[in-house]
Amino acid sequence: MRNIPNTSNGKFKYGFYLTGGIFFLFLAIMLRPFTIVNAGERGVLMQFGKVQDQVLDEGLHTIMPLVTSVKRISVRVQQNTFQADAASKDLQQLKTELAINWHVDPSKVNRVFQQVGDQQQIVTSIITPAVSEVLKAATAKKTAEEIITRRTELKEEIDNNLKNRLQAYGLIVDDVSLVNFSFSPEFSRAIESKQIAEQEAKQAEFIAKKATQEAQADVNRAKGQAEAQRLQRLTLTPELLQKQAIEKWDGKFPMVMGGNGSLPLININPSSLTSKNN
Repeated sequence: MRNIPNTSNGKFKYGFYLTGGIFFLFLAIMLRPFTIVNAGERGVLMQFGKVQDQVLDEGLHTIMPLVTSVKRISVRVQQNTFQADAASKDLQQLKTELAINWHVDPSKVNRVFQQVGDQQQIVTSIITPAVSEVLKAATAKKTAEEIITRRTELKEEIDNNLKNRLQAYGLIVDDVSLVNFSFSPEFSRAIESKQIAEQEAKQAEFIAKKATQEAQADVNRAKGQAEAQRLQRLTLTPELLQKQAIEKWDGKFPMVMGGNGSLPLININPSSLTSKNN
């Protein structure tokens, strides 16, 4: 007799392997023996909740399920806007709005998370009070007018002080922008009045300077004319005057009205008549 293969055992083994594979796949999905750190993130590795020295870079990493957990922290540049009150050196109150670009140092994300927390806790617990303190210290060194006219210098001071202060917490400040600052309405009106007065004073000074220049010009012209007349008097001799009169004479004698008619008025030099009679 031929031996008939026992197909029931094969089916049993196949079903057993299939069930086992599904079980292990389900177990792997549930326990997740791996983790993925996305671009722009770093992974804080913890064993039973204790932060480890190792920092996970971007990519796929194997971990021990139930023992190891990973907290992902963004290391991309973040921007936050802060509003703070401060006072100037001359005790003028001002409201300031600052925009700060910052990010977590990728090599220190484990310490930042261990000592401070996640991004929201970083902003609330570290950056906000630091901004307020640095701003007050910077504005207290300058008068209200200097804050307005030396805005770039004020921005650089706040930038440098914030960088030094937050660096100790593993935070890197990329840039600080003074978005806006405003003073009290009374001080703003005083500034406007001062500017108007300065403009009016400059205009009055210009008018006075122009009048002085015009008066000096008139004096100079008068001096020039007087000097010209003086020089002319020095050069006018009787001979020159007679020559100029002859050059301008049109050949006609002036007429004098007498009783019987008009006769020419002739100036006869008596010396010439005497010479002729002799």
